[in-house]
Amino acid sequence: MNNSIEMPQLPEMLELWQQTLNWQPSSKELSQFQLLYELICQGNRQLNLTRITEPTEFWEKHLWDSLRGISRFLGKTELPDFKVIDIGTGAGFPGVPIAITQPNWQVTLLDSTRKKLTFLDSLISELELKNATTLTGRAEELSKQFQYREVYDLALIRAVGSPVVCAAYALPFLKVGGLAILYRGNWTEEEAVDLRSTLNSLGGAIELIDPFTTPISNSIRHCLHLRKLAVDKPGKKVKLKSK
Repeated sequence: MNNSIEMPQLPEMLELWQQTLNWQPSSKELSQFQLLYELICQGNRQLNLTRITEPTEFWEKHLWDSLRGISRFLGKTELPDFKVIDIGTGAGFPGVPIAITQPNWQVTLLDSTRKKLTFLDSLISELELKNATTLTGRAEELSKQFQYREVYDLALIRAVGSPVVCAAYALPFLKVGGLAILYRGNWTEEEAVDLRSTLNSLGGAIELIDPFTTPISNSIRHCLHLRKLAVDKPGKKVKLKSK
């Protein structure tokens, strides 16, 4: 995938990482972030991966935003070896930056678009990520299969539908005790009411609603942390759109 065209450099933003997440990437991680950026820009020539390619915007909206969702785990010296699924990964966010910074986690990048996953397979190889794999399929179908259902510790889902739909995609993948992190923009009390009523049937509960502002564009964002407390109840079905 590499070629001779010189790519712009991502900003390191070490002070901003420290100020906002109380964490800084290592020199190896910075190098991997730069290579990830270059590979995404190259892949964009054949695939519609992302419109966000300006270096500072890429840093904020892809790298920083991806890792902000798991800020509670960053920099911790003793972490469990999580099995993680990134649902609807697209160009690999948030899953790939998380795989870079959490080498002991096993990260599965799930998407229904085979072309994107073929690209991600090559990207994973170029980045030498031994802890990331891809999975082709639709979340609502795979989560019913025994090899994927209730086997993950952490499920990530970023901007693919309403909170109710995102929760219905994510929670069936989780073990009891597992955590789903929903990456959102704005958040309303009406959405909270709808989500709480749905979570009961999915065996989950809202553990944390985490509002924040992005460090450069000052955009309002939220991460919803949903805890899987019990196996889902088979009686009530949540209507899902194809994913």
